[in-house]
Amino acid sequence: MSFISTKDKEILRRLAFHQMELACSDINHQRIKDWYDHNDYKGKRPMIHFELGSFQDEILQKRLLCVDEDARGIEADLYREFVNFEVFDDDKPVRDYFPLQWNTWFLPFDLEVKTKHAPGGGVGHQFVDQIGDLSKFLPKQKKSSYGLNREDTMNRKEMLDDLFGDILPVRIEGLSVSCYLTYYVIKLMGMETMLFSICDYPDEFQEMMCRLSDDFLEYYRFCESEALYLPTVGFEHVGQGSFAFNTTLKQEPPVKISDIWLHMNSQESVVLSPEMFDEFVFPYYKKISDNFGRLSYGCCEPVDAFWKKSFSKFNNLGKITISPWCDQEFMGNELRGKNIIFHRKPSPNYIGVNKELDENAFCEHINETLKFAKGCHLEITQRDVYTIYNDEAKARRYVALIRNCIENNWE
Repeated sequence: MSFISTKDKEILRRLAFHQMELACSDINHQRIKDWYDHNDYKGKRPMIHFELGSFQDEILQKRLLCVDEDARGIEADLYREFVNFEVFDDDKPVRDYFPLQWNTWFLPFDLEVKTKHAPGGGVGHQFVDQIGDLSKFLPKQKKSSYGLNREDTMNRKEMLDDLFGDILPVRIEGLSVSCYLTYYVIKLMGMETMLFSICDYPDEFQEMMCRLSDDFLEYYRFCESEALYLPTVGFEHVGQGSFAFNTTLKQEPPVKISDIWLHMNSQESVVLSPEMFDEFVFPYYKKISDNFGRLSYGCCEPVDAFWKKSFSKFNNLGKITISPWCDQEFMGNELRGKNIIFHRKPSPNYIGVNKELDENAFCEHINETLKFAKGCHLEITQRDVYTIYNDEAKARRYVALIRNCIENNWE
């Protein structure tokens, strides 16, 4: 961490004070209550979150005033806590503390992931294949490695406490664990090799998945033994733009993995048949998920195809993603009356493709969700927006339209 000037420190302290002001507001307190009710399956309305991450530069860069690079990073972290509250007016709550997570790491099969990025930067990238013929790889395969840098975490906490801890407490926050087995597989062997391996080396592929899932469980038990897990019952993120608020999981430490949230997905399996997914992927996901308190599942993959044979068998499913490619009507019928949240991700095309917002078309899109999710516990998270054309008013209007649709069409 580089030296932070007095001027930069003053900027950070002003932002920390402002965050605490917003966190203590009546509106924020009501939204927190609404999140608790929602995740306890007692909510009266769908919750809305417009996720900032994929277009954050359009929002943050013009606001950053710090000169030092490290200070600018902290400044951006502070803005991420409350810019939704001020700019979008969605339901993302503002913390009354600054979050910090333990610095842990996990290397699948003790292999560093290698990546090639597209010229000029951006999101385009390709993983470098390190696993080819599974019959040759498995005999040489190492156990996954993992660890903890406790000193680094505590040093950062001390530094942040010195900056603004007297205004905004710095808190080591609980981890909502994420586990994406097939994503780790394609990072090491690529999508094509993974799919051919299922056909050419079915036994070896299952052995690899078994070993990887066992390694993850060993890593989670390590974190548990080091007392790294804390309750996930509040502001903690639960993958896919959602939050942990609930009164059903253990509220006070110490906690085990059976007391906390888990998030999983397998976007890479979208091309498999339900039968192949159920045989080659799902058993290893369920083996891990059975150890946790509550599960949030899904990303961009359409979950309807695998629902009956696989996902409906999760024992602790609390939320499931209904992506733009998912059959909403089918999933609405399956989830209606169940204590599983219909976590809808609207198509980002309405706000991220054209400069002007087609309000009528977007409202039709949202009203379709409200129709099919009737009788379900509905949550709406807008993700994967890569530009709002620097138009903050457009983004705020977008959220307002969702609220209007809910007010007029949700029972």
